[in-house]
Amino acid sequence: MVESSITGLVLAGGQARRMGGVDKGLIDIHGQTIVERITDKLKDQCADVMINANRNLEQYRQFGYTVIEDRIGGFQGPLAGMLSGLKSIQTEWLITAPCDGPFLSSTYAESMFQAAQSIGAPIAVARDQERLQPVYILLHISTHESLEAFLNSGERKIDRWFSESNFAEAIITDCDDMFENINTPEQLEACRKKLASGQSRY
Repeated sequence: MVESSITGLVLAGGQARRMGGVDKGLIDIHGQTIVERITDKLKDQCADVMINANRNLEQYRQFGYTVIEDRIGGFQGPLAGMLSGLKSIQTEWLITAPCDGPFLSSTYAESMFQAAQSIGAPIAVARDQERLQPVYILLHISTHESLEAFLNSGERKIDRWFSESNFAEAIITDCDDMFENINTPEQLEACRKKLASGQSRY
């Protein structure tokens, strides 16, 4: 089965400057923290789930998943979390989701895996109708060497890294609000209202 070869990783290693430094993964919306919402979705699609965090580590460990820190210090961005994930997994593939995206498709891992398999690519990147969403990414374990070299060169932009490789695009069609994220207090309030009113089934 697809899920037996994939580990899910929640990316919660940032500083959340636009949210005043609040750790977004630990924000409660509709009775659950955002990280709980995401891990609940990933655990049904993956063999294992981990959380990448660089602060509030004990709080994240309370959810019952392995918590890994960036191996590169200084809050270097999501690629640093992805590299730590690739170096920690026991599966062939790693799939990521950001801690500020409370809605996640229940077919996410399957869609990404099938996209990668369709062209024999070691990377699949999710997209909506308009653009790629590079923090939603599936990575084969073999990509860790090129990612580490990229980071060691001082680069940090995700799309610059994966565009150097053969990658597939996966359009996620069954979750309209999957790529909505929470970066501001206003977006947080809008998300809470959406869930309270039952406007999202995710």
